[in-house]
Amino acid sequence: MLFTPGPTAVPPEVREAMAEPQPNPDMDPSFADRYDRLTDNLAQIYGTDHDVVVPGGEGILGLEAAIASLVSPGDRVLCVSNGLYGDGFADFVDAYDGDATLVTTDYDAGYDFEALDRAIADAEAAGEPFDFATMVHCETPTGTLNDLDPVLDRISDHGALTVVDAVSSLGGTPVPTDRIDVCLGGSQKCFSAPPGLTTAAISDRAWERMEKRDPTSLYTNFLPWRDVSEGFPYTHLDALVAALSVAVDRILEEGTDAVYDRHREAAERCRTRGAELGLELYPEPERSSPTVTAFSLPGEATTIQQRVAKETDIVLGTGLGKMEDDIPRIGHMGYNATIEKVDRVMDAVGAAIES
Repeated sequence: MLFTPGPTAVPPEVREAMAEPQPNPDMDPSFADRYDRLTDNLAQIYGTDHDVVVPGGEGILGLEAAIASLVSPGDRVLCVSNGLYGDGFADFVDAYDGDATLVTTDYDAGYDFEALDRAIADAEAAGEPFDFATMVHCETPTGTLNDLDPVLDRISDHGALTVVDAVSSLGGTPVPTDRIDVCLGGSQKCFSAPPGLTTAAISDRAWERMEKRDPTSLYTNFLPWRDVSEGFPYTHLDALVAALSVAVDRILEEGTDAVYDRHREAAERCRTRGAELGLELYPEPERSSPTVTAFSLPGEATTIQQRVAKETDIVLGTGLGKMEDDIPRIGHMGYNATIEKVDRVMDAVGAAIES
């Protein structure tokens, strides 16, 4: 029983879609029709009129492609962070010769708005305002859901284009996509499809900036995906597109509001059960994501993960990097966001703690 915060368990009908004969993505018009329908449906989940594209590549492709497509050498990028992926945006900026200003804080804290205001003011005073700003909606390694609106409010006053990693929140909780220039998702999180596809909702002004940038890369480049009426930039991943199409259909058939309620209820049950076991949340409750729960268990996370896997065949996540052994993570997202499944997992965690 896969209960990690991505890749997630894949429903039977999604697996079955992959096993069917697939149309040739380079030759068969029916594949283009399927792709167009998928992007239209994804726009409903994003809740946006922005263009939606689905390149082939695991979700991290979207983070790099956003920077590669937008950032020219010397462009100034404000990277707002309280986690591993937020910090990672600055690495991508550096890799493409941009000028990154990283405003980060402790991983169990909210965004540092005072530091953010100082960074914006200093850039304006120097006559070098930021061209772009990056941030993360859900920091999966710590189970933190960030309130983006205060950051977007500040950025909108200064004209910078915004890039948001919503890979582990999209499809599980509302995302303010229409306020974001490039909003990134991935197939393997709340959609409960296999890993291998990036999704991106891209605003008109982001497309305009990409046209001005004219990126030289093929793979880490969103621009060729703006118009695929004459064909795709490279052979698309036919079975993965089929799987994601069914996964997205499942969300729309249930209704996004119902899906968000289901995630919220599963998260509440997970945290109630955790409190009964004496487990503390890693972030404060008001910053905890409805898609993943991270508990604080210093020095014991890996042991608990291994006990649960050995005794029940349930696979949980742990922290990443320096926090690997301090944070057990439970991915109640997508197909796994049900109270029944959460109870089964927390029964196993409780038994592992007691043994």
